[in-house]
Amino acid sequence: MGLSAEERNAVVKYRVEKAENALIEAKDNANLNHWTLSANRLYYACFHISTALLLKNGYVSKTHSGTISLIGQHFVEKGLLSSDDARMLTKLMNMRTSGDYTDFFEYTEQDILPFFKPVEDYISKVKNLIYA
Repeated sequence: MGLSAEERNAVVKYRVEKAENALIEAKDNANLNHWTLSANRLYYACFHISTALLLKNGYVSKTHSGTISLIGQHFVEKGLLSSDDARMLTKLMNMRTSGDYTDFFEYTEQDILPFFKPVEDYISKVKNLIYA
């Protein structure tokens, strides 16, 4: 069963808000030196904004890697997002997986701080695509 245009727009708006909140959570956790949790929240900020963009354009994926693949296929290959954006999404997904599932493993400030600006830029670019 498909969503009406109104329902789809509501979900898109909700996912954009989730992305923005996840970025705030990443910053809050960084301020507490919780770097692994910051990596998780940075990834989810990108994931939620990406799923909002996909849904806005009629695409849905059931997996995280499928979401990244659809972003590449429909937005990177068409020049709307950069290959650096795609690499960042993949890197953050892998970092999130390692941080969540690898025993005796923690990220450091040096690992995570460089991702804040690119994630902020990615969210901004994707919001521009959503609301264009």
